[in-house]
Amino acid sequence: MEPLNISVLSDVKAVDTEKVETMLADSLNSLGRKIVVLDDDPTGVQTVNNVSVYTDWKVDTLVQGFNEDKSIFFVLTNSRGFTMSQTTKAHHEIAENLIKASKITGRDYIIISRSDSTLRGHYPIETAILKEDIEKVTNKRFDGEIMLPFFKEGGRYTINNIHYVKEGNMLTPAGMTEFAKDKTFGYKSSFLPDYVEEKTAGKFKAEDVTCISLDDIRNLEIEKITNQLMAVKNFNKIVVNAVDYIDIKIFAIAFCRAVAEGKEFMFRSAAAITKVLGGVPDKALLKHNELVSDSKNGGIVLIGSHVKKTTMQLEELKNSKRPLKFIEFHAARVLEKGGLDDEVKKVIAEAEEYINEGKSVCVYTSREVVKLDTDDKDKILEASVAISNAVVKVIGDLKIKPKFIVAKGGITSSDVGTKALKVKKATVMGQIKPGIPVWITGEESKFPRMPYVIFPGNVGEVSTLREAVEVLMGVSDN
Repeated sequence: MEPLNISVLSDVKAVDTEKVETMLADSLNSLGRKIVVLDDDPTGVQTVNNVSVYTDWKVDTLVQGFNEDKSIFFVLTNSRGFTMSQTTKAHHEIAENLIKASKITGRDYIIISRSDSTLRGHYPIETAILKEDIEKVTNKRFDGEIMLPFFKEGGRYTINNIHYVKEGNMLTPAGMTEFAKDKTFGYKSSFLPDYVEEKTAGKFKAEDVTCISLDDIRNLEIEKITNQLMAVKNFNKIVVNAVDYIDIKIFAIAFCRAVAEGKEFMFRSAAAITKVLGGVPDKALLKHNELVSDSKNGGIVLIGSHVKKTTMQLEELKNSKRPLKFIEFHAARVLEKGGLDDEVKKVIAEAEEYINEGKSVCVYTSREVVKLDTDDKDKILEASVAISNAVVKVIGDLKIKPKFIVAKGGITSSDVGTKALKVKKATVMGQIKPGIPVWITGEESKFPRMPYVIFPGNVGEVSTLREAVEVLMGVSDN
């Protein structure tokens, strides 16, 4: 399995986009379901705008989401930062409360389990729990699970059932990237039917996976694709090939037709399908005057992610057209008793001094990965979360309101939103750069109605973090 040149993306057949858009609009109008997105970190709103995000899954919260006029809402679970036992408990609760909220409101629903576009996360346990719990007490019977990791904004494409990650001018099979070596969520297979078999420990076989081909999608073989979906049963998996949004839209038409015929599916996907099924319109990238008030204080950038791309983006941030003060958070102090608490106090004192002077700061965790004397995946994750919690306290204990906040990394950005800023409900403004969402915090939060930039660890080019921060600092209006 070899990398591909990015030129393959332009080799696919063109389609009549106007025809597809008309067909999709008709299909979505007849779907009649609430789209409930369970987001395992806050980066799942990378493609949407003017959509609500709730940060708990209580029955009253879900009822509020169901009663919104919009067809879609997000529930931030942050389960990628959970241990296996924690996400198991959470998903039992979500299933129970989702059933209750649906009954109270009389609204049926489609579940999208939104996770990482590079195939990391607690899979298959999360969707398996939802399926089993919902089927125990309702008449729903899930025929299949749709695997759709395509995410154009992040350079994630599925071709011939192989999932690729854009790296420069090449598309690298996902199993050959650093993401596949993740200590908690690692995997070997880039060929998605094999990935399914690998992750389910053989419960679901590669040969039983239904694959929706790019040729059929581009030839508008909607009836054929619908028939493929109609034949799926026993929660077997469906892999959707896609290199652009038009592919997701064409597939969505067939999906809606299969649902209309009585089929029931759940999604395990990246962020692209949320925008399409939710009928969310395009919106231009956000500009400086939409994002930042006239506050005389500086802003703060918080970097917790350790992936290679983030480290490169951090180095490039140092070339910003307006200066930032860089403060290192020494993550290795997790190995000392009380070390992280001391580090938090030291970093906050320095950051507040600069912010008060109108200078923006970047707080970043040490780039060396802290090595623990264990191979236990849960213990490794727990140490990672302890470091993340300490870094998040930099925002949580901040006494000065910054001009802006940027958080880099999935777990970091989620915890800043829920633990530090104490957001219960946010609205997605849109994106500051492709794939980089911005929340407006709720009135209940630590800093009400503040634009909060959620920057995924593995998204963007080397220059994207610098460019986003420069927009916030008023350097560029693009």
